[in-house]
Amino acid sequence: MAVKYELIKECKQSGARLGKVHTPHGEIETPIFMPVGTQATVKTMTPEELKEIKSQIILSNTYHLYLRPGHKLIEKAGGLHKFMNWDKPILTDSGGFQVFSLGDLRKITEEGVEFRSHLDGSKHFISPEKAVEIQTSLGSDIMMVFDECAPYPADRDYVKKSLERTTRWAKRCKEAHVNIEKQSLFGIIQGGMYADLRKQSAEELLELDFPGYAVGGLSVGEPKPLMYEVLEHTTPLMPKDKPRYLMGVGSPDCLIEGVIRGIDMFDCVLPTRIARNGTAMTSHGKVVIKNAKHTESFEALDPECDCYTCKNYSRAYLRHLFKANEVLGLRLLSYHNLYFLLKLMEEVREAIREDRLLDYKKNFFTKYGYDA
Repeated sequence: MAVKYELIKECKQSGARLGKVHTPHGEIETPIFMPVGTQATVKTMTPEELKEIKSQIILSNTYHLYLRPGHKLIEKAGGLHKFMNWDKPILTDSGGFQVFSLGDLRKITEEGVEFRSHLDGSKHFISPEKAVEIQTSLGSDIMMVFDECAPYPADRDYVKKSLERTTRWAKRCKEAHVNIEKQSLFGIIQGGMYADLRKQSAEELLELDFPGYAVGGLSVGEPKPLMYEVLEHTTPLMPKDKPRYLMGVGSPDCLIEGVIRGIDMFDCVLPTRIARNGTAMTSHGKVVIKNAKHTESFEALDPECDCYTCKNYSRAYLRHLFKANEVLGLRLLSYHNLYFLLKLMEEVREAIREDRLLDYKKNFFTKYGYDA
C-alpha cells in the first residue's frame, strides 16, 4: 500500500492518538490539520509560504479540478504535485460532497450522479469509476471513494439507503483503483446521526480493507454536541492501525474534541474563508479586524503568535488593508489563521506526547472563550 499508518502512542489522560502517516511524498505527523487547496491552490498562499508555516499535507478537490482545468491537462503536466509546485503529500476528496451540494442541479442514480456545472450549466456525469479515474490522473497520495453525503436532517430510511449505496460505490471504486503502489484509496463511513447505521457502514467498509477511513456526513449543520456523540460511536469501530480522517472540520474546538475522540486528520476551508471576510483566530478568541475599535490599535493581531503577520503588522494596518480592499490584507490574515491552526495541532501533538491533552484543552478553551 502507498500509505501506511504508524501509531506512536496514546495519551493516558485522554486516549488521543499520536502517529505518523507514511506516504510517497513524505511523512505526516498526526493529529494534523490539512489546509484546503480546492483549485490546486490554498487561496492567497504560495507553496513556499505553506512550507514556512509547516503544512505537511494539503487537500485538493476532484470536482473543481475536473471542471477546470480538467484532469487530463493536469496529468499532462505531470500530475498535481508538479502542476502546483507542491512536493509534499496531497489528498483529493472524491467530489461527492460538492456534487451533492448542487441540489436541483444534480440527479442521483445507482450508476452515479448526473449534474450541471456551477460554472456554465454544462451537463456531466460522475460515477465511482470516473471519480477514481480523475483522481488517478491528478496523482494524489490519498484518494477518497465516491460517496453520498446525506444532508442534515434526514430521515432514517433515506440515510440507510444512502449508506448502502455508498458501500456499493466503495466496492466499485476499489475495483477501479489500479495505481495501488503510488496512491491509496480511503473509505468513507456514512450513516448520518444514527449510531446503528454508522456501525453498519463501518462494518461493511471494513470488510473492503481500505488503508484508511474517513468519517463523512458530519459538520453539515448538526449541533456540535451531536457531532461529538456520533464520533464517540464511530471512531471505536475504526481500525487502530489505519488513519482516521474527519472530513470538513476546522474550528479550534472541533479539532481538539475530534482528537480526543480518536481522529488523526482534519480539513476545512474555514481558516482561509473567514480570513477573506476579515476574521482572525487568536489565542484569546476571534478578532474581526474591520471593527472600528482596531483603527488606532498598533498592537499585533495576536501578541502570543510568532507568525510573519503578527511579528510585522499591527491591527490598525490590517484594518486599513481591509477597508481599502487591498489583497494583502486577505493574504496576511490567511497566513495567520493557517499558522494558528497548524501551531495548535503541533501543541496538541506535544500534549498527547506528555499525557496532558485534557489539561491543554481546558487551558485553551478558557483563553479562547469556549465553554470547557
